[in-house]
Amino acid sequence: MNWIIESKRLNFRKISKSDFNSLRTILQDSEVMYAWEHAFTDEEVNEWINKNLIRYANEGYSYFAVIVKSTNDFIGVIGPLIEDINGTQHIGIAYILNKRYWGKGYALEGAEACMNYAFSKLNADKVIAQIRPNNLPSRRIAEKLNMKIESEYVKHYNNIDMPHLIYSRTKISV
Repeated sequence: MNWIIESKRLNFRKISKSDFNSLRTILQDSEVMYAWEHAFTDEEVNEWINKNLIRYANEGYSYFAVIVKSTNDFIGVIGPLIEDINGTQHIGIAYILNKRYWGKGYALEGAEACMNYAFSKLNADKVIAQIRPNNLPSRRIAEKLNMKIESEYVKHYNNIDMPHLIYSRTKISV
């Protein structure tokens, strides 16, 4: 298979409709989806997949399926994607992992691979991450990636105001 991104332990490919059951396990877990403040219904999982397929068609990238090289396990989605912050578009990195794979360094490894991809392949000058203030594990990942808090942002989703910290890192010249 032609992988879009590869890291030491992970391969990345575009998601497809055939990933529904794997994504359903993740997106319907309220503990995983706490930042959205609800687990997704089957209809919302399908809408989420379709939204990402549209992003591939329009931008060429979005969340990618993440596969562990040694086991071929589908562990979640990580990717660079267009983030709209107060009307300005940025390239952001985001991830959603099956909680069985939390604490193994996959989110950090995958986020770093996607950040490198954004800088090297997408020619981003800056990469951001939107993180809920109480999401300490994600904040630590951003900090390990040398991202700094740039601003705060309130995302409006499902009629709920959701505060986010905007972490960013600029491209380092070599």
